[in-house]
Amino acid sequence: MNRRDLVKLVGAAIAWPLTAQAQQPSPVIGFLSGYADDAFSSHLMVAFQRGLAETGFIGGTNVALEIRRADAHYDRLTAMAADLVRLKVNVIATSGTSAAVAAKAATATIPIVFSLGVDPVEAGLVASLAKPGGNITGTARLNTELGSKRLELVREVVPTATRIALLVNPTNPSMAKPITAATEAAARTLGVQLIVLTASTEHEIDAAFATLAQQQAGALVISPDVFFNSQSGQFAALTLRYKIPTIHSYRGFAVDGGLLAYGGDITDSGDAAPAPSTAPAESVAPGKTAAAITTTSVAPDTLPDCPTDALA
Repeated sequence: MNRRDLVKLVGAAIAWPLTAQAQQPSPVIGFLSGYADDAFSSHLMVAFQRGLAETGFIGGTNVALEIRRADAHYDRLTAMAADLVRLKVNVIATSGTSAAVAAKAATATIPIVFSLGVDPVEAGLVASLAKPGGNITGTARLNTELGSKRLELVREVVPTATRIALLVNPTNPSMAKPITAATEAAARTLGVQLIVLTASTEHEIDAAFATLAQQQAGALVISPDVFFNSQSGQFAALTLRYKIPTIHSYRGFAVDGGLLAYGGDITDSGDAAPAPSTAPAESVAPGKTAAAITTTSVAPDTLPDCPTDALA
């Protein structure tokens, strides 16, 4: 199932409940995420609304949007999901694993379409990718599985590194735990020591970078995370200040001046969502590396030979 097919099915996701509730002339889409109301979130919403427009639904014209953002406070998502259910929205679109989990716990009847970065089966969201079942389906970028690849890529850039740090957000355990396990397994295979650091605020990110020299880390892997995505500018500036080769899952990090980014395009999955139950949950193959040579101590010719996104 390609992106265009998924975009077409957004209309079906909206129309499906309307067949049972014909008295509602204008559908309402609830959008639930852990994001802040910032540039990153705005970029995602533009992509989401572009996808809707491609299926003939224009926000404020023939469809209403109820947007709920948790500002990286994941504990708020439960109440926000309950609020969308109370409003009797026709469809709930979620971005991020925590938002999808909160939506599923809130309703077994309203269709839910997710976009997330972990295996939805392992997360307990769907029965299988082929037959998700219930009222929920969506797309998964499988960022957890890419944790090992990010470690391999940054190790190729810095082959002498014997200690590599992984930064995770402890307030987002649905991503932090599996990405830590996957990266630890890859570190054992590569024969490097993995140092796990945590941060959930801008101040804690600063503090984590300050400890990298003390930990003698030769490189850094940044875990996929809603909050971390929104801080790509901060991360890029810190990697330059501390001259630490770093890889992120979000391409905005490379655009902002960071060294490497490897992962699925979040805006591609953000503007496409299949119809609940009838369509399989989609596993999005990433295959994209965004690379930018910065003023770190890494020479350009040490970059690995891998598929490159031209940052278009």
